[in-house]
Amino acid sequence: MDHRASRRSEVLRKHLVRCTPPVSGGVLENPCLSYSPPELWNRLSFDTREMRKLMDGHNLEEREWLFSLIVQCGLFNRRHRAGRVFVCPDYNESMEQQREATMKRIDYLLQKGVFRGWLFNDGPQHELSKLALHEVIGMYDHSLSVKLGVHFFLWGGAVKFLGTKRHHDKWLNSTENYEIKGCFAMSELGHGSNVRGIETVTTYDSKTGEFIINTPCESAQKYWIGGAANHATHTIVFSQLIINGCNQGVHAFIAQIRDSDGNICPNIRIAECGHKTGLNGVDNGRIWFDNVRIPRENLLNSVADVSPSGEYLSAIKNPDQRFAAFLAPLTSGRVTIAVNAVYISKISLSIAIRYALTRRAFSITPDGPEVLLLDYPSHQRRLLPLLAKVYAMSFAANKLKMMYVNRTPKSNKVIHIVSSAYKATFTWNNMRTLQECREACGGQGIKTENRVGHFMGEFDVHSTFEGDNNVLMQQISKALFAEYIACQKRNKPFSSLGLEHMNKPLPVIPSHLTSSTIRSSEFQIDLFHLRERDLLRRLAEEVSEYQSRGESKESAFILSYQFAEDLGRAFSERAILKTFIEAESTLPAGSLKNVLGLLRSLYAVICVDEDAAFLRYAYLSTENASAVRKEVPKLCAELRPHALALVSSFGIPDAFLSPIAYNWVDSNSWSSSQL
Repeated sequence: MDHRASRRSEVLRKHLVRCTPPVSGGVLENPCLSYSPPELWNRLSFDTREMRKLMDGHNLEEREWLFSLIVQCGLFNRRHRAGRVFVCPDYNESMEQQREATMKRIDYLLQKGVFRGWLFNDGPQHELSKLALHEVIGMYDHSLSVKLGVHFFLWGGAVKFLGTKRHHDKWLNSTENYEIKGCFAMSELGHGSNVRGIETVTTYDSKTGEFIINTPCESAQKYWIGGAANHATHTIVFSQLIINGCNQGVHAFIAQIRDSDGNICPNIRIAECGHKTGLNGVDNGRIWFDNVRIPRENLLNSVADVSPSGEYLSAIKNPDQRFAAFLAPLTSGRVTIAVNAVYISKISLSIAIRYALTRRAFSITPDGPEVLLLDYPSHQRRLLPLLAKVYAMSFAANKLKMMYVNRTPKSNKVIHIVSSAYKATFTWNNMRTLQECREACGGQGIKTENRVGHFMGEFDVHSTFEGDNNVLMQQISKALFAEYIACQKRNKPFSSLGLEHMNKPLPVIPSHLTSSTIRSSEFQIDLFHLRERDLLRRLAEEVSEYQSRGESKESAFILSYQFAEDLGRAFSERAILKTFIEAESTLPAGSLKNVLGLLRSLYAVICVDEDAAFLRYAYLSTENASAVRKEVPKLCAELRPHALALVSSFGIPDAFLSPIAYNWVDSNSWSSSQL
């Protein structure tokens, strides 16, 4: 103890000596710290261009085109630091100024043709192009991404997919040209995730051929409606439809809320939601409808219609199936949110890891140099498992996008479940990543220009955006539970939701785990399968036990929330690992495949180490759990030489990162402060 205290005193003394100004004409004993580019000593062991193709998955040229448009335009707040250009919104602006800047940027991108074909060009390739461009926009500014997402994916998607030809002919062209500005009025003050319970009411007047929309109480006001406060001219209104005194459930209508001059329409009241912790470039508003009359043709009628005489018509007789069809536009929102979360994690890890490759702290020998942050095993443990998770989630995000753009009516249920799982998992992981990266950057992580700290306020909303994450996880478990019960009753094999592994014998875990076994993809997926199938069985048994005590099926499931939450996590992590293994298997032997093998193993072992279920339910013995935990620092150490190449493979332009990712000394110099 005395030796360590003496040693620390000596280290602190040397720091103080270094800070003492030299005597006139003298020379400092130790030179000042200077920035040295990590590229000088971090050799690239694999082709980062090939890795980027795997990471982005599609439309690389279009991404580069849009990156260039943004970086070269002054509207995107170009700043010069230490000889580099960076682009990032000016968050020192007022809320009103940020909203104005968002609209100017939309107009610029519109004039450059970025949105051309977003609502008219069909087919997987066109949809992937749209998603790629939207991802680039989201990497620049969350507000800009959300504003466009509401207009094109929610408003435009609802008109396109819930409407029919009469709606397409009237609304789509003016939507794509931004002549009208759409919003999406689903959430209410009293109902967010529970869309089925919304209180807005619409009735039909057969004498005039009009629907009448009303906000019957304060809790029914439309809330958090992006675009409503200042700019939107039209909205999709989700409302209970009452026909001849019978509630036909939630339906979607088009209503105009402002005229072409921006004046609020009669019988509509709009109020501001106010300043937020992030997303202040989006004008979230509240809407009240007071006997607002709209033409009968403004009902989006691909799912159901009302005849001129007031007869309710629908080919879908099951109310639950009708309700599910009306929620279809939300799937695109969950897909884009999930993918956006992965890209924001990539930016934050790129910044934090680049900083850790050049920033030093403390020496470990009496007169030795200070140590790079990323050479400390503890710092590796903080950042590199998160890097492995982002790689794993990138493969999963790309597969989710392919599922979405190739969707069919038969696959919609699976896409809904997977997108819900990934939206929750990716956004939770993003917030954890942002917090860790912020801390890993020390005080520099607090500066807004360095992005990471500010991102926390911007992206926290993802946890409740387009569905509360905890609610989504319970929905996933409910779907798995229903599939389990159905297969048992019919005595049929599992064939959906990735549960096919349950048709095979129960995996057997070796009693003694070696390093090679732990790193085996076969062992990893067996262990994840074991957890998922056992948790599903336990959930079913607990629900059955509660029902035997007189609880309803719904109440029994609510009471079994702990198993439901664990199962949702197990489902998501298994699906991610399976996608990683599939992507890895397509590659030939070589350096690229080798480093992905390390990342996949680190992803698997960190998931095991962080989930108490593996010990709680004895999927692993304490000895085997300890062996898995010991593998984490080993894998981190093996990945350390590849850290720079791995973040470079994300293909994020320098301008989209931040000053501390590069020459943090010069960017904080006196001369830089005078610019």
